[in-house]
Amino acid sequence: MNTKTPTQQRRVASGNDRTQRRSGGRSNSYKKAFGKRSSGRPSFRGFGRAKNSGRSSFNPSQFINRTPSTTEVEEEFSPIHTFEQFGLAPSLLVSLNKMGVKKPTPIQDRIIPEILKGNDVVGLAETGTGKTAAFLLPLIDMTLKDGKRRTLIVTPTRELAVQIEAELKMLGQGMNLQSVVCVGGAGIGPQISALQRNPRFIIGTPGRLIDLINRGKLQPENIKTVILDEADRMLDMGFINDIRAILGKTPASRETHLFSATMASSAQALVKDFLRNPVEISVKKRDTISSISQNVISYSPDKKFEKLTETLEKIKGSRIIIFGAMKYSVEKLAKQLKQFGFSTDSIHGNKSHGQRKRSLDRFKNGQIKILVATDVAARGIHVNNVSHVINYDLPSTFEDYIHRIGRTGRAHKSGEALTFVSERTTEDRRPRPNSFDRRKIR
Repeated sequence: MNTKTPTQQRRVASGNDRTQRRSGGRSNSYKKAFGKRSSGRPSFRGFGRAKNSGRSSFNPSQFINRTPSTTEVEEEFSPIHTFEQFGLAPSLLVSLNKMGVKKPTPIQDRIIPEILKGNDVVGLAETGTGKTAAFLLPLIDMTLKDGKRRTLIVTPTRELAVQIEAELKMLGQGMNLQSVVCVGGAGIGPQISALQRNPRFIIGTPGRLIDLINRGKLQPENIKTVILDEADRMLDMGFINDIRAILGKTPASRETHLFSATMASSAQALVKDFLRNPVEISVKKRDTISSISQNVISYSPDKKFEKLTETLEKIKGSRIIIFGAMKYSVEKLAKQLKQFGFSTDSIHGNKSHGQRKRSLDRFKNGQIKILVATDVAARGIHVNNVSHVINYDLPSTFEDYIHRIGRTGRAHKSGEALTFVSERTTEDRRPRPNSFDRRKIR
């Protein structure tokens, strides 16, 4: 039996961080987020950086917004169409009714008619706008009318692929629409067997799809429609060549729809090279940060873990996501938290597809209260009632920060985001009142 008090246990665990001091107090995750100028002061890559200006000093005030908007009333959206007016199959209307979906969201209202017309579409929309149903509803309808139609949906992560298939099954319940998820980290044998049954919808990550094409198990020449979902994230992850290879093997006559939160030059090049006179539709939600209280937690390098456990003991959240910088450090942190009695699991790239799915399912159904995650693995996390997001390690870019904290404060609910910042970073940079940088996702 461990006879040490919780405080003593924290000190032992935080002692593991003391190796940071041997290298100037900077852990590997710290080095990843910060560069070092000749003056010895840390600088943060990506936050508040002007174009072509190189690095800029990290400003902790970007993480402070103690008074999120709670009185602002968002104007209720009045769609132009009803689902019935789209001419969708009666079975789809029945499914929507069972799901309690009464009217289209803004992106559904504008994109569904274009896809039904056979136009290529560029959808600029964030997570949570209803974009998945915006492309699934018309494609299901078109598949019911043309039994030979095959759709390929390309996603950046396994979790997002699984989520899309789950939504496909809900919308297509009772319609005998076969689908397969083709992702790395899961056995390729069952995926090959499923492909041999000629599924109508193939959902996968670029690497595994290329593997299956090269093995001759996936015939891209039979694809009628290609969806590139969260294209910006796929390009950030270095999948540009895989995406081009996949598109290059599909028929030139295919329909191609690209969805992205932002439109970088690499995404624009994809649109130019592979989409035919696309209709561009941009739908913005209300400011992502408006419902999220944000603050920083200052820590000394040798007591970072102790500060985290103290913070977790104080907050009474329903579900908490903690973000770390690297796969190894995320797994280590989850194990340390378990040792101190916190209900915790982890999700990162070193886990198999099945392990990640089980961890996410446990978090969704309330078996665990805390999920420790990396940025890439968390891309497909869409869980209701996340009360807190904790940035234990700093994100690489401002966009990653916005994506992280967007896991809370969803569906018109409030949330709280806390960012750990070293005392040596903040001691000469005291944030000024109302100095929060209110940049928005585009």
